[in-house]
Amino acid sequence: MRRFVRENGLSLFFFVIFALTLVGQSFAGRSKYNAIQVEHGDSTISWWSYVTSTDFGGSVMENWQSEFLQFSLFILATIWLVQKGSNESKVPADAGLESKAQQRIGRDAPQDGPRWAKLDDWRTRIYENSLLLAMTVIFFAPGWHNR
Repeated sequence: MRRFVRENGLSLFFFVIFALTLVGQSFAGRSKYNAIQVEHGDSTISWWSYVTSTDFGGSVMENWQSEFLQFSLFILATIWLVQKGSNESKVPADAGLESKAQQRIGRDAPQDGPRWAKLDDWRTRIYENSLLLAMTVIFFAPGWHNR
């Protein structure tokens, strides 16, 4: 069981957060739906009735349209989790940070390597975190969700 969890950690992690967010959305959506029903003088519905309604289905589909957020979460989780056989991760035995020699940066950079690879300063830190930085800038840019 431990081996299964370790080798499939990324898939299990995403399944759990998917299930938790779906359950959370069902409770929040039902609460909002029932509040609107009461406002209009109509009767409220049970959780099961809401989950099997078209209102809930429509809300779920709207949330799935936010592909940028899903992709961001996938990237961030992949940075920290390892999935055996996944193209996005290292071999489990090689999980973790690589040495500067393995990355061939700083003093270990080849003579004909890029200039920034030979430097081991703030520029290296920016490059190491460039994907996360770019996504953060895009996410917090005004009106990013309207693009």
